Amino acid sequence: MRLFAALVPPDEVLDEIERAIAPHVGQVPGLRWPDRSTWHITLGFFGEVPEGVLPELETRLARAVRRHTALDLAFSGFGAFSSLRRAKVFWAGVAGDTITPLAGSVRAGARRAGADQTDEKRFHPHLTLARAKTETDLRPLAESLSGFSGSPWRAETVRLVRSHPGPRVRYESLAEWALAPAERG
Repeated sequence: MRLFAALVPPDEVLDEIERAIAPHVGQVPGLRWPDRSTWHITLGFFGEVPEGVLPELETRLARAVRRHTALDLAFSGFGAFSSLRRAKVFWAGVAGDTITPLAGSVRAGARRAGADQTDEKRFHPHLTLARAKTETDLRPLAESLSGFSGSPWRAETVRLVRSHPGPRVRYESLAEWALAPAERG
């Protein structure tokens, strides 16, 4: 089964992103905008994981998540991989508390559990909004969205998600773990 771990932002925060990009959806040739139900911030992509690995993976991820506190985040700025001028993935950036240590723990736990295809790319927190098959210049799109700044929100849980590929990708939440409570300042 194809698995990943993710933070899923609250609906009201996703509503803001959806309103911001709505005038642009369908306006850039070659850009595909995935369904909002698939929006998430990937902490670790594990690829195809044998079903027998799942119990150990859940144990390891639960342990990794408990070591970290809830995160205060907001969506801020838009960018693209590999660059705005030669984009294949258009995304919203994530500001606030650093997510990198949590992502590192999640990925390490998955490797120890036997999820051998764990993604080793440098972690860059983002919310994927659109994809292109060929490199596309998205500088005008990013410029038109430059005034956007999302409301702050608290990430309090991490989900283990199964991806069901096909003409219409579907995600299934398999487990969810709470991050430790954040200290109020």
